[in-house]
Amino acid sequence: MTKIYPTAAAALEGLLYDGMTICSGGFGLCGIPDRLIDAIQASGVKNLTVASNNAGIDGEGLGKLLRSRQIGKMISSYVGENKEFERQYLAGELEVEFCPQGTLAERMRAGGAGIPGFYTKTGVGTLVAEGKETKEFDGETYVLERGIRADLSIIKGWKADESGNLVFRKTARNFNHPAATAGKVCVAEVEEIVPVGSLDPDSIHLPAIFVKRLVLGAPYDKKIEFRTVRKREMA
Repeated sequence: MTKIYPTAAAALEGLLYDGMTICSGGFGLCGIPDRLIDAIQASGVKNLTVASNNAGIDGEGLGKLLRSRQIGKMISSYVGENKEFERQYLAGELEVEFCPQGTLAERMRAGGAGIPGFYTKTGVGTLVAEGKETKEFDGETYVLERGIRADLSIIKGWKADESGNLVFRKTARNFNHPAATAGKVCVAEVEEIVPVGSLDPDSIHLPAIFVKRLVLGAPYDKKIEFRTVRKREMA
């Protein structure tokens, strides 16, 4: 049975519904599942809870789903580059659960590993720890964080073989791996699909057992969050 679907919309067919929780890989505009985000936007599904390092930027990445008002809650660690995110949050239109970056990655990893919660020192004594259980270990205070388990994971890979073994490219390894394992179903888009046996087994970052559906997303237009250029020297 093939895991490869002809389009992102086809790969998501039957998986989307209002009020669901989605884990999304990547951060900023690096390693984000562009095609799958576009398909989610086109589906019209709403009141989503999305766990992702951030929400893209205005009008790009998950920022598209914010603009279309399809996200009801974000679980994020960094949101500083998205004015629409800021506007909706300050206006009370968007629920936000802030989470330190390393803790967010570990919450996804824990959820994927079947670990319901873990203790960490990160956030102790701050707003992050308010309302959460704390416990002392060896004289140090730790806060209990819950693992994240999502209804769906959407991720972006570099290469995949036809069975779904994945390789991520450089920084795109960030949140894609933990996000993939945290979902009941993981749908991956990749830049290239190669025959089984073409990838070095020692180079596989995400085993095929985690990937249920696969779509070829190429070609991609590389977007840049901040374009910085050197000033021209005076003649």
